[in-house]
Amino acid sequence: MDLPLLNACLNGTCAALLISGIVAIKNGRRLTHERLMQLATLVSGAFLVSYVYYHFVVQPELGPTRFRHEGALKTAYFVMLVTHIVLAIVNVPLVLRVLWLAHKERWSEHKRLAVVAFPVWMYVSVTGVGVYLALYVWNGPA
Repeated sequence: MDLPLLNACLNGTCAALLISGIVAIKNGRRLTHERLMQLATLVSGAFLVSYVYYHFVVQPELGPTRFRHEGALKTAYFVMLVTHIVLAIVNVPLVLRVLWLAHKERWSEHKRLAVVAFPVWMYVSVTGVGVYLALYVWNGPA
């Protein structure tokens, strides 16, 4: 199984669910929003399991995939990668807190934090796809 492709698909699916969820809540469809955000969380959880498995079980056998471009492309890739990783780390407790606040029906706090969490989660999901494309589609042969 191509786990990097699976991970990119999970990230892309999460981004689509996040957009659908924000549209639902802006249109007053709270239950639809709730279900979509639950699905986004499950998809992100599946991504995390697959990512950890790939990086701790599969990749040590295969070795890392190197980014083979130089100059501005390499700089842009590393900026995307570093911001993706840092924000992914920040995103986990942020999303868990937003979900907890929703579970407790603390709506004003939920909304205030969700305004921060949504763009972070979206950025992490979209740049996850970008990292895949940069490494496995646009990188060229080894």
